[in-house]
Amino acid sequence: MESQRYACVDGEQLDTETAYRLIVGCVAPRPIAWITSVDDAGRVNAAPFSSYNYVATSPPMVAINIARRAVGGATKDTARNIERSRSFVVNVATEAHMELMHRCGQEYPPDVSEAEALGLPLLPSRHVAAPRIALSPVQMECRLDQIVKLGRGVNTLYIGEVVAFHLRDDVFDGHRVDSVRMRPIARLGGPFYAALGDIFERPMLQKPPGGEGWSG
Repeated sequence: MESQRYACVDGEQLDTETAYRLIVGCVAPRPIAWITSVDDAGRVNAAPFSSYNYVATSPPMVAINIARRAVGGATKDTARNIERSRSFVVNVATEAHMELMHRCGQEYPPDVSEAEALGLPLLPSRHVAAPRIALSPVQMECRLDQIVKLGRGVNTLYIGEVVAFHLRDDVFDGHRVDSVRMRPIARLGGPFYAALGDIFERPMLQKPPGGEGWSG
């Protein structure tokens, strides 16, 4: 095998900007949580976050890392809304509505609703105050479970319990969610997004909870 050369970057002393650039390039692709939340006045905030994943299955839980704003270090509207309302909705972002999701990522003033400014159609939730984005085929109502401050205080992890799944019938057959039909969009480093691309099938080597995909 031909010898490979590696650059070694010491992570302990990295400034925030360099660390961000490296971590988002290395951890890819990343699913996108298109989060809706409400402020004290009932305004609906909609914003995408790609430092996101599920972290538990019993009960189902998701976690979103929200950093302070790069300029000025202020708390982002979504983080403030989650802390005050103790709830939020994760809407799955898809290829079909990537542009609208992307535009939600720009910095609007706190008194401006992204949903209203961009004309996002909304649906009422069953258990939480924040509404769901009707364009998304999968919406998860979440109640805040934990807030974990991370590192030097720039990042905060918000862990929410999924208290209701809303699954559109073209991606859900009553048993499983069809991720291919859902066509989720993922985040890469820099200005890039990605679709699912090639799908590879391999037999399950360990039995997961519920036996999903297990044939052993």
